[in-house]
Amino acid sequence: MRVLGIETSCDETGVAIYDGDRGLIAHAIYSQIEIHAQYGGVVPELASRDHVRKALPLIHQVLEESETAPSSIDGVAYTAGPGLIGALLVGSALGRSLAWAWGRPAIGVHHMEGHLLAPLIETPAPEFPFVALLVSGGHTQLVDVAGIGEYRVLGESLDDAAGEAFDKTAKILGLPYPGGPELAKLAEHGDPARFRFPRPMTDRPGLEFSFSGLKTFALNCLRTELPKAEDPEQTRADIARAFEEAVVDTLVIKCRRALKTAGRRRLVLAGGVSANRRLRERMNAAIAAEGGETYYPRPNFCTDNGAMIAYAGWHRLQAGQHEPLNFRPKARWPMEGLSCVQSANPLI
Repeated sequence: MRVLGIETSCDETGVAIYDGDRGLIAHAIYSQIEIHAQYGGVVPELASRDHVRKALPLIHQVLEESETAPSSIDGVAYTAGPGLIGALLVGSALGRSLAWAWGRPAIGVHHMEGHLLAPLIETPAPEFPFVALLVSGGHTQLVDVAGIGEYRVLGESLDDAAGEAFDKTAKILGLPYPGGPELAKLAEHGDPARFRFPRPMTDRPGLEFSFSGLKTFALNCLRTELPKAEDPEQTRADIARAFEEAVVDTLVIKCRRALKTAGRRRLVLAGGVSANRRLRERMNAAIAAEGGETYYPRPNFCTDNGAMIAYAGWHRLQAGQHEPLNFRPKARWPMEGLSCVQSANPLI
């Protein structure tokens, strides 16, 4: 089965083709960073309009690059949620229209399921069961994964997601959009011993997260230290390093705790923040020290992309699932409500 995947949940337009026999055979991503940079964040209406402009040309591109005729597409997968509703409507309408025109089944894919399954595209791929840390600008979740569609949320952020905290702290430090990667670059030049930020919610039982306080701590530190700093740029780098260390330590502590709670030894990390170099280094060392294994998608598949949607959609279409023409995208969509592909019946 060969599946076309379309991702339009936020500010990246992603398209890919996944083949059950050959694997991922084509993918393309268009980022809207330049459009939103002048506003310091994503403007939903502008994001929707740009998806309208870019999605169809990207589909033509991947079809041409993979030498795939529309008649060779066996199904269409599109992101149905969660995300910006206007952006989701663009991808959903396009995906449903192509499926109808080609006489093929279509499936609406959960955006976070796409992220969760992205590491399975890689070689070697993790085997079920495992614990997944989904860590991005909009989500920070620990999920016990027994199989595709068999998800149990162990803990999540009570306020800001880790990626959101990265972006907001970067803005406080005067860094350009998108802030998370810029803060990580600045942190490379920081002194890890100068400041120590709290590790929120690690001194109590449980697997919940809270990152909004770290943002406030960084703001207060900057206001206190910058006026008296002999080297303001170094002070900013030191604050960035302290912030990054606090987030990384918190994620490592919670992941180790989650593996013990669920009785697993494999950990999957996915989402934009999982590309952070410091996080990968610390997580790999901590999990390996306890006899565990860590898995990640390739860096360009950590952020939103069509490959993860094509792959997740392939599994569900292969299991006989599809959606009717009146299926509606969802801005909010809990993962635990997804069906298990092993026992799913075709949807009429």
